[in-house]
Amino acid sequence: MKEKRKQVNRIFDSISHRYDLLNHLLSAGIDFYWRKKALKLTGMNRQTVLLDVACGTGDFAIAARQFNVEKIIGADLSINMLKYFNQKRDWSKGKIVQSVAEELPFKSGVFTNITVAFGVRNFYDIKEGFESFHRVLCENGKVTILEFRLPQNKLVKELYLFYFNKVLPKVGKFISKDKEAYTYLPESVNEFDSKIDIPKLLKEAGFTNVQRKSMTFGIVQLVIGQK
Repeated sequence: MKEKRKQVNRIFDSISHRYDLLNHLLSAGIDFYWRKKALKLTGMNRQTVLLDVACGTGDFAIAARQFNVEKIIGADLSINMLKYFNQKRDWSKGKIVQSVAEELPFKSGVFTNITVAFGVRNFYDIKEGFESFHRVLCENGKVTILEFRLPQNKLVKELYLFYFNKVLPKVGKFISKDKEAYTYLPESVNEFDSKIDIPKLLKEAGFTNVQRKSMTFGIVQLVIGQK
């Protein structure tokens, strides 16, 4: 677990300066739609008190501003990611904290919502992370998770795997200059999808009304659970 934590920290510190460019380029800009759809279905508004975990450079938290969310804290392990997040002009009223999901430094019941975009597979203990979410959420609070998954359709799956295993690592390496970062991504998705059932783990952590929705030919899953 400690080794994974060190690996994830090193990778994301290394690619932080190219992270936004690669996210938008490698997803063909669809990542904006995924975040907007997730926030809309969660029903965030001006009363929301949001914790964005594994926030990276803050795109999910900043997108929440469009839903009139004003009270936002971004938490991430990578200090370099947080530095780039804090420099963004759209991030004028929020706060950032260097932290991991499993050890959130907050009192119990202080957030109405938690979001995680493509970060759960990087947790070193997912069950512990979800239990931590449950603790810091208030009654009826919601957790909203976006994560990659392997498509069920055979043709889409073959195209997806070709892109993830052949194209993405080469483009990622060329732009970020970090070979490990964009071989880790497809490897982590493949392993994660075969072993981890997010709705099941959320229920085990005490969440109810857990719903999962597939998006964009099944390459992304949106999971929402309520305390």
